[in-house]
Amino acid sequence: MNNFKNLAEVVFVDADTAKVEAAVFATCEKITGRTLAKGDPFRLVLLTMSAVIVLLLNFINHTGKQNLLRYANGINLDHLGALLGVSRIPASPASVTMQINLSANLQTNTSIPAGTRFTSDGKIFFALEETLVIPAGTLSATGIATCTDVGIIGNDYMPGQIKTLVDPVPYVSSVENITKSEGGADIEDDESFREAIHIAPESFSVAGPIGAYEYFAKRASAVVSDVAVSSPSPGEVDVRVLLENGVIPGEEMLRIVLETLNDKKVRPLTDHVTVSAPDVINYDVNITFYIDEESRAHESIIRSNIDAAVASFVSWEKEKIGRDINPSELIRRIVVAGAKRVEVVSPVYSKLTPSQVAIENNVQINYGGVENA
Repeated sequence: MNNFKNLAEVVFVDADTAKVEAAVFATCEKITGRTLAKGDPFRLVLLTMSAVIVLLLNFINHTGKQNLLRYANGINLDHLGALLGVSRIPASPASVTMQINLSANLQTNTSIPAGTRFTSDGKIFFALEETLVIPAGTLSATGIATCTDVGIIGNDYMPGQIKTLVDPVPYVSSVENITKSEGGADIEDDESFREAIHIAPESFSVAGPIGAYEYFAKRASAVVSDVAVSSPSPGEVDVRVLLENGVIPGEEMLRIVLETLNDKKVRPLTDHVTVSAPDVINYDVNITFYIDEESRAHESIIRSNIDAAVASFVSWEKEKIGRDINPSELIRRIVVAGAKRVEVVSPVYSKLTPSQVAIENNVQINYGGVENA
């Protein structure tokens, strides 16, 4: 689909202050037949009127732009989404796989009721989604538990951290999470929702195009930032998922996306879908930069700006699957930040496949000093 962000800037009405003032003075002089001297007090009245008109013109521009996908925000963006049947992803809770262990083999099934809670610190709680049955003669079973609070607050509990059973169940000796908790997200922000509206027509197809899989995978959770789809063989669909800020998804996030794509209203009947994380290609950053003599007085500011430029490059690299490792982009950002020249030891240019993502390993920024222009 065309990138709507590359469309020309829209201006519904000209709100240039000088033009408005000139038009107001010309109209007044035409109606009254009176030429206003520069010291005429009535000019202040007309200047006040001009300022109000400029405010109104700017408001007209703003109102007009709120009807366009590129500019709309908040509730206005929600109304544009409604035209295509797209709604903002609400805040969602994190989920985790819990293992429940019994103290002894029992001759009957043991039921762990839905809603049974677990915690790590007594502040954040996870509850079983469905009743879990541990068959007779079995010592353990696993089930999915979701955080009782929505948002990112329930994310990133590592395996083994959630091990306190809040609601006692007979014969249960211990509990622990065997996956990292993931999937908790705040309500979808405007930029993510704007992109979802833009690609929504892709979801109308029933043939399983790449765009449709990308659309539905991103709608699985507000934390999914990029999706790459390929078909290595007929009927096989390989979906790679990347989370916000270049975070590699774990088992729970991959399960959430897979369940979304396997919905009978989403997946074409003959497709077999697999969802996995992109293959990580690590790289190092090792650069030396120099500044010119004229910039010596601003050395500390430039060094700070260059640190930020390298950090922005690192973030840029890992925010999209299949983005090449491009040292030219790194140099450009550092020069824009104030460097005279840059020596790059690493990274070197590397072409990535559509299933790979570049993640930094070691970052070393060296200051070479001041050079004459």
